[in-house]
Amino acid sequence: MQHCVGSLFAPLKSGAILLVTCLLAFSCREKGTAGMGGTLPTREQVDSEEAVRRAGEKNNSRGPEKCDPPARTEAMTVVSGADKEATSKGAGLRFVGYNLANWLVLGERYDEETKKSGKNAPKPEDEKKAVVAVVAGAKPDVFGVCEIGTKDDLIDVQTRLKAAGIDLPHLHYTGGVDPTRHLGLLSRFPIVGTAKPTDTTYQIGGKDYGIQRGILDATVKTPDGRLWRCVGVHLKSKREVEDGDQNEMRTREAELLRRHLDEIFKADPAVRLIAYGDYNDTRMTNPLKIVQGPYNSPRALMPIALKDSRGEFWTHYWGREDVYSRIDFIMVSEAMRKDVINDQCRILEAKDWKTASDHRPLLGVFR
Repeated sequence: MQHCVGSLFAPLKSGAILLVTCLLAFSCREKGTAGMGGTLPTREQVDSEEAVRRAGEKNNSRGPEKCDPPARTEAMTVVSGADKEATSKGAGLRFVGYNLANWLVLGERYDEETKKSGKNAPKPEDEKKAVVAVVAGAKPDVFGVCEIGTKDDLIDVQTRLKAAGIDLPHLHYTGGVDPTRHLGLLSRFPIVGTAKPTDTTYQIGGKDYGIQRGILDATVKTPDGRLWRCVGVHLKSKREVEDGDQNEMRTREAELLRRHLDEIFKADPAVRLIAYGDYNDTRMTNPLKIVQGPYNSPRALMPIALKDSRGEFWTHYWGREDVYSRIDFIMVSEAMRKDVINDQCRILEAKDWKTASDHRPLLGVFR
C-alpha cells in the first residue's frame, strides 16, 4: 500500500503534496468518527451504523460463524489503553450492566457441554468464574445485574468480585412477580436512595399481569457530590407462554417502565439518569421506542452506541434460534449526554464469554 501511494504522488511537486495532505487531514477532522471525542452520537448516526451491520449480515460479509461460541478457555477481557488510563485517572463513573444467565438455583439445569440435566442445580462454578473474570477486568464502580436469584446469590457475586480486587460494598436487590429471577446493583459508592414504581401491573384481555422482574431504581453518590440515578430492567423474554402474547407482554412492561421514568423526570427534569438492562428486543421495536420516549423531548433517553473491538453491536446469542442480536442497552438522560466518554464505552469481550453467559456485558464510562 505504501509503495502504491508513493507511486501515485511521485510526479507531484513537494508543494502539491503538502496541499493534498492538508486537504485530507482537514476532511478527516470535518467528518469525524461517530461516538468518539466525547460527543454522543445522534440517533441518525446510530441507526446508520445499525443499517450497515444488518446489510453486512444479509450479505454474509460478517457471518455468524465469526461469533460462534469459542472453546471454554481462561477468561481474557479486552481492555484498551484508554480503559487503563481512565482507571488510573479516576473517571467520574464506570458502569457495567450484565445479564448473568441464571446465577441462581434452577429446578432443572441443562449443560450444553455435557448434554446432561441436573435437578435444583446452581450456576456451574466455571460459569461463575468466567463472569467474575470479565467483570473484574472492566473495573466497574457500579455493577447492574439481571438474572440473579436470591439476595445471597447477589452477595456471592459481591464476595467473588472483592476477592478479585473489585470491592463493591453497597448493594440493592429487588424483583417482580417472578420468584426466580431478580435484579441487583452493586456499588463502590454509597447508595443514598432507592425507589419503587407506583404502577407494576397491566391488563391483557381483561386479565391482570404483574411486571415479571420488576424495576430497579437506586441513586449512587460519588465523592464529588454528584448523584447518579440507576434504573435497571429485564423485560419479558421472547419465549412464548400459554396465557399471553410475549410481544404484547413485553410492550406493556415497557410502558410501565416509561411511566416510572416520566415520574422521575417530572420530579427532576435535570436528573442524571442511567437506564440499563436486558430489554429482550432490538432498537426499532415498540418496546424500545416506548422506553426511549419522544425524540428530542427532555424526557427522552439516548442509547450509547456500544460496539466491541471488531465494530460489532450484538450483545446476545440465542443458541436455539442461532441468532445474534443487540438487546442489552445503556441509555442516558439529556443531563448525562455531555458526560459520556464514548471512545471508552464498549461491549466487553472475553475468550470464554459464552461460558459466562449468553449475553455480553456493557461498559459505560462517564466523566
